[in-house]
Formats: sequence, structure tokens, C-alpha cells
Amino acid sequence: MNKQQPLGWQQWLLIAGLVLSLVVAAVFAIHGLQRFPRRQADEQIRGWMSVPYIARSHRVPAALCYAALGLPAQPPDRRPLMFIARAQHRPVETLIVELQNAIAHYRLPSVLTPTAPARSTP
Repeated sequence: MNKQQPLGWQQWLLIAGLVLSLVVAAVFAIHGLQRFPRRQADEQIRGWMSVPYIARSHRVPAALCYAALGLPAQPPDRRPLMFIARAQHRPVETLIVELQNAIAHYRLPSVLTPTAPARSTP
């Protein structure tokens, strides 16, 4: 039978370098994944974006965005906003403002029940 030789310092150095590089890669991957949703949600609406992309990146229903632009939700319109604006003979900035308003209105907290008036004691 062959007996295995103990690892020399070169092999231990190679193993330590590999482990260190894996740890560094994991730290960068975790950091990148934590920042990804925030960066995507904060993205400004641009003329090259499609309605489904805007809905996903701002985490709102696509139907809300289509309604804000006066478009039917079905079938999904995947054209960029600049093409939609050109077809509607409107400035793309107007469409962007309408989408921003619709998204802001969607995110407003809804009031479920009005508060009862305070009772006055005699």
C-alpha cells in the first residue's frame, strides 16, 4: 500500500490562498446582492424603458402603469416609452411624469377606517 506523504508548506500555502480567495469572492457576492434590489428600485424612469420593466423595477402592478399611460394591459406592450410617446404624439417627459404620479399614488398608505371623534365628558 502507498502511504500518503504529509502536506508540505507549499501545499498549505496553496490551500490557504484558495480559501482566502473564496472568502473574498463570497463577501463581494453578498455585498452585491444586498445592494441590487435597492439600486433597481431607485432607478429613474427613462425613455428607453418598457412598461413591464418599469413595473418590475418599481414593484408595482404592470396594469397600473398601462392604465396611467392609457394603454390596454393585454397583450403586454413591450415598446420603450419613447416609442409609445411618439405613437401618442406626446413628449416622453409627460409619460414619465404620469408614471411617477401613478406609482407615488399607488404607494400612498390607504385609510381603511376613519378615526372616531373623541368623546367629551360632562
